[in-house]
Amino acid sequence: MQLVIVTGMSGAGKSRVIDSLEDIGFFCVDNMTPQLIPTFVQILNDSAEIREKVAIVADVRLGGTFSSLFSALEELKNMECEYKVLFVDADNDVIIRRYQETRRKHPLSKFDASKSLLDIILQEREMVKGARDIADYIIDSSYLSMAQLKERVASLFFEDVSRTMKISVLSFGFKYGSPKDSDLVFDVRCLPNPFYVPELKHQTGLDKPVYDYVMSFDEAKGLEPKLLDLVSYLVPLYRSEGKSQLTISVGCTGGKHRSVVFAEKLYNKIKEDGFNVSVYHRDINR
Repeated sequence: MQLVIVTGMSGAGKSRVIDSLEDIGFFCVDNMTPQLIPTFVQILNDSAEIREKVAIVADVRLGGTFSSLFSALEELKNMECEYKVLFVDADNDVIIRRYQETRRKHPLSKFDASKSLLDIILQEREMVKGARDIADYIIDSSYLSMAQLKERVASLFFEDVSRTMKISVLSFGFKYGSPKDSDLVFDVRCLPNPFYVPELKHQTGLDKPVYDYVMSFDEAKGLEPKLLDLVSYLVPLYRSEGKSQLTISVGCTGGKHRSVVFAEKLYNKIKEDGFNVSVYHRDINR
């Protein structure tokens, strides 16, 4: 059985993640009390109906019982049941905006209605910190569209989950915020900016004129081999340490030009080296 435990911050997009997992063939159960997870898994194992892919959501909606997640995971290990933990996160201000837009109440507000939404979110962060620390995969949905989130989930779990490391290369704009789920961040704002060239301003790093402009400078030509060599050296080290997911982010000011060019270069190099890699351009359409 391919078992995924989904947890994370309320309002970060766990429901969207579950929808995406269902789309790629997972049998999903939402809002399960952590103490019941080992029993539920045992029932599935004993069932005549084989469930090859199962995802279970456990979060703070049931209050203090969330802390029992860790003993439940230990029991799964004792059952020799392999699993992965997926943590879904988002910035505090993004979560606040989502609750304001949907006019829904935070699940912890029913336990203490006197607290502000921000105080409740900070309280939840403390409650789920341990789960984030042990997570095999972390998805920060702060600046991802629904389609991008679905693509991230599919890239992690569409294939048979094994110990093979899955690498994501992400371009982004610093003006929109740095992605929190990055393991490595490279800043290419030191390179000449195509934004100030009128005919290139509205194009992206996927367009040849922008690529040619960025790579026409000695600074970019010098950076390319050093950056590619560094990443080629680091990636096998992360894999040898047993890391399941590696996110490499490349940022420029707006996330449309320089970062896109170098994210594509990293993606092609890592793919050439034989690793399982995907590339995403978070802010290319902003």
